[in-house]
Amino acid sequence: MACLELCKENAEFKFKEEREECTLDGSVDLHGRPAIRAKSGRWVAGIIILLNQGLATLAFFGVGVNLVLFLTRVLQQNNADAANSVSKWTGTVYIFSLVGAFLSDSYWGRYKTCAIFQLIFVVGLISLSLSSYIFLVRPRGCGDGQTPCGTHSSMETGLFYFSIYLVALGNGGYQPNIATFGADQFDEDDPKEGSSKVAFFSYFYLALNLGSLFSNTILGYFEDEGMWALGFWVSTGSAFAALVLFLVGSPRYRHFTPTGNPISRFCQVVVSAAKKWRLEMPPSAEDLYSADGKESSSNGSRRILHTHGFKFLDRAAFITSRDFEGQKQGIRNPWRLCPITQVEEVKCILRLLPIWLCTIIYSVVFTQMASLFVEQGAAMKTTISSFRIPAASMSSFDILSVAAFIFIYRRVLDPFVGRIKKSGSKGLTELQRMGVGLVIAVLAMVSAGVLECYRLKYAIKDCTHCEGSSSLSIFWQIPQYAFIGASEVFMYVGQLEFFNAQTPDGLKSFGSALCMASISLGNYVSSLLVSMVMKISTEDHMPGWIPGNLNKGHLDRFYFLLAALTTIDLVAYICCAKWYKSIKMEGRFEEKDETDDSEV
Repeated sequence: MACLELCKENAEFKFKEEREECTLDGSVDLHGRPAIRAKSGRWVAGIIILLNQGLATLAFFGVGVNLVLFLTRVLQQNNADAANSVSKWTGTVYIFSLVGAFLSDSYWGRYKTCAIFQLIFVVGLISLSLSSYIFLVRPRGCGDGQTPCGTHSSMETGLFYFSIYLVALGNGGYQPNIATFGADQFDEDDPKEGSSKVAFFSYFYLALNLGSLFSNTILGYFEDEGMWALGFWVSTGSAFAALVLFLVGSPRYRHFTPTGNPISRFCQVVVSAAKKWRLEMPPSAEDLYSADGKESSSNGSRRILHTHGFKFLDRAAFITSRDFEGQKQGIRNPWRLCPITQVEEVKCILRLLPIWLCTIIYSVVFTQMASLFVEQGAAMKTTISSFRIPAASMSSFDILSVAAFIFIYRRVLDPFVGRIKKSGSKGLTELQRMGVGLVIAVLAMVSAGVLECYRLKYAIKDCTHCEGSSSLSIFWQIPQYAFIGASEVFMYVGQLEFFNAQTPDGLKSFGSALCMASISLGNYVSSLLVSMVMKISTEDHMPGWIPGNLNKGHLDRFYFLLAALTTIDLVAYICCAKWYKSIKMEGRFEEKDETDDSEV
């Protein structure tokens, strides 16, 4: 009998040990089985994804960083049109991120979505490389700022735009999913892996910037010298290597099952609440419908606890006698009754929208680095002895600033703030960091505006298109690039963490896509601002603030305008952040800490 009891205890212990080997967040392996903690995910998978991100970013910025110069030198567009074209293209990249996020969360899953869009990315780069080599860069070596390129037919120009927008589709659909897929490799219901997941976002953004360092320096130099096809072919090779590396890591990844179309779930909540708008709601949330198991939130995702905001939507979860009419016995009508978790999904997105809108103006500032900063640098002294510095390569100082400030924040600032805060050991919250990013963005625009004032003072007024048309060295741009890099660490890393943490389990890719979409709209708003400023400032004897010859314009006024708009946006952001209330989920270990993320 004693032996039987001992065997029973050993069997229970073995079962418990095997159960604890699995992840706690519901992730599965490639075959749909519960993910084993020791054999999947964690930093082995995380490092593969970081390397993949670095190579893919090298490929993307090999096209994007010098695109404004390609348009002016090879396709012969003027400065304002080229800046607008780059803004629209970059904006389209991030609009496609919403498409990728929708397919990932709803149907394909993050792994399949990343693989498919990376393949599209590679095909787009091959098309771009071939079209540039065969049609566009003629004669050989043109587009270096000295040798003009020939004219191009509408077919050749159309093939170029088709290629770069195929690149935009591939990179846009891939980006929000790879960030979330990397975070999926860490179980946030485990304290140790949860801290690694927070660290992953910083390293992810660092990998993104280090990946672009080669593009901004070596590739930027070759492209500036007119070797555009070589630069595009190197980007193609890097993207192909990233795809192969991603596929090699397939057996190690953790996955989450797609949750179905979120649009229908949102519509069900709105329709259900509208149908019951005349009902008198009970004061307590206990009477609201809270389903168990998979029905509570699609495919077994964690339940979201009830909150008191947007009370009108709670009507969707209020049970009435008509909610089961026309259905099988015991089955609810989803267009009349929704689980409270489904209602809270809608509330969550509504709370995120004001914060998201406030990040768009910051993206307007950020996008100047790829357009007007490059044009400003090209109008300065770009030579040291006989060596010419490509204007686009100055963004390497932004990358160095990002690397430095990630280290400073994680190793110095965050622990220091944690020690002096009265509420606990946690450093700056995500919302506080995003606010700091806006403050630094204002400093970046003021710095760029002041530099432009001095550049105009030393400019050679009659030099229309020549390089180095100012005696002021291009290295005076370093402060504005450094400010942008510092602001990215606080704004974009904080934004990635914030949207990933504050979106429901079934909408994680959508949360990352919101970050991309704010950059997208920022590019479109930048394009609109440039067009409006040029239309208003151009008169009979005045070429406008951003003319083809910057020496005859007032780019400084545009920078100061952006500084003023960002300051106004900062005030609005503080109000929205104070109003925001964090999402609360069952099963999240950090929910034991009752700190409010809305501290600003």
